[in-house]
Amino acid sequence: MRRLLALLLLIMPAAAQAEWHEAQSTNFVIYADDSERDVRRFAERLERFHAAMANLIGRDPEPPSPSNRVTVFVVGSQRQVARLAGDGRGNIAGFYIPRAGGATAFVPDVRVGGRTQDFSMTVLLHEYTHHLMHTTSTFAAPRWLGEGTAEFFSSTRFSEDGGLSFGLPAAHRYAELAYFNVPVSDLLDPQAGARPNRDGYYGKAWALYHYLTFEESRRGQLARYVEALNQGQSMAEAAAAAFGDLDSLGREVDAYLRRSRIMSLRYEADQLETGTISLRALREGEAAMMEVQMTSRRGVSREEALELLVQARAIATSFPDDPAVLAALSEAEFDAGNDAEAIAAAQQALALDPQQVNAYVQHGFALFRQADALPHGSEAREAAFRAAVRPFVALNRIENDHPLPLSFFHRSYVDSGLEPTQNARDGLARSVELAPFDIGLRMALVAQRLRDGQMEEAARVLRPIANSAHGEVLSERAGTVIARIAAGAGPDQAGQLLGLLASPVIEAPAADPDPPGSTR
Repeated sequence: MRRLLALLLLIMPAAAQAEWHEAQSTNFVIYADDSERDVRRFAERLERFHAAMANLIGRDPEPPSPSNRVTVFVVGSQRQVARLAGDGRGNIAGFYIPRAGGATAFVPDVRVGGRTQDFSMTVLLHEYTHHLMHTTSTFAAPRWLGEGTAEFFSSTRFSEDGGLSFGLPAAHRYAELAYFNVPVSDLLDPQAGARPNRDGYYGKAWALYHYLTFEESRRGQLARYVEALNQGQSMAEAAAAAFGDLDSLGREVDAYLRRSRIMSLRYEADQLETGTISLRALREGEAAMMEVQMTSRRGVSREEALELLVQARAIATSFPDDPAVLAALSEAEFDAGNDAEAIAAAQQALALDPQQVNAYVQHGFALFRQADALPHGSEAREAAFRAAVRPFVALNRIENDHPLPLSFFHRSYVDSGLEPTQNARDGLARSVELAPFDIGLRMALVAQRLRDGQMEEAARVLRPIANSAHGEVLSERAGTVIARIAAGAGPDQAGQLLGLLASPVIEAPAADPDPPGSTR
């Protein structure tokens, strides 16, 4: 099964079920088996969070293309989420998958009223913070800063009047802050060995970020720290230059945590634009196919795909004229290894609705897999890849900033054994700009930069992976490659560096070692 970013939460009561609705807003697509009122309020809160965070960090990205919005599935109980995640023990109650053209979060029912906040919302805000920070900046934040920022914003509280507050205490970190002490100097110096899987790491990262954000005597130091890192200073050098004596800083943060009150920041409702939010009830066929669609989106094993296909075919038999049902069937057929059937279902969906994005994607996936089965170096293989890219070219015409057509246009050259054109190279780079959180796209761009002998550019693209709190093995390999480039590795060593990154396998991002709401 594909690796997931699993988020461990406390057990939460399930909300009452209603009718499946879809909410579309500027930055989110939400599917929930809930009342229209609650789905709309949930969408409004997510958009207000996006608006307030973008205002505070001073970076508001261009609206994503429709397919590159974050899709949130509100699936019911913790048990249902755990089942989707393949967790037999029932410990996983929510997870997020960063993927180009399909970044997806799965959460239990999220309570939108009352004075307390569900852990599922805390987790969702944590991961969306990562998503937004990746999207709005090319800066490869150190791990403590990335996690401290996400923890800071995950404790956001929403009020009934439409306002929200940033910087409230991270109550889900109280226990670890009380029982585990990670020195601030360990966070700021990677050689000290403080890792995200260490007890207390997330809590202390939150405390340091909060302190540097609100403490008047430290005003401006965090910005100077980031500027020093951008200028090429090491983490230790940048920390010393910006913060001075790190032991003194640590004592101040510890004293800060003992205060009876800490600062927070309030945004009123009239300061936050939500944009247009459209809501509709799903058609009967779409609702029937939701479980299939969700399972396909989170990724399936071969055995799971074969079981899911039986369900998908039965639903498609009952709703043969629903293009969304046929697009979902195409994905199920592809996952089960049935390329011809996937292509046929995709073509049927597009004949009914030429705007069915997933049908273009599944059509292209199946054609690429068929082409890849042909002998390397053959004219038939080259011709097959030229044909395989056509569904993605068609998708590009209706959604110019969808990252998959851009990346697969580049891949059509690489997989057919041809040298990518400059247009293809530029398309791959653009796909990473549109979906900087997708590890696979980023690694493809690193490989292209290394093959082109652009060593410093390869290191720049690779740096966010090296600084990631996820995918420990790949992060370490990325750091090694960056260090070798800094030490003078040239184009003649590109093959060796690529081998180091890819051997034995490139791992997908691992689970948050200690995510919000963890019972650790």
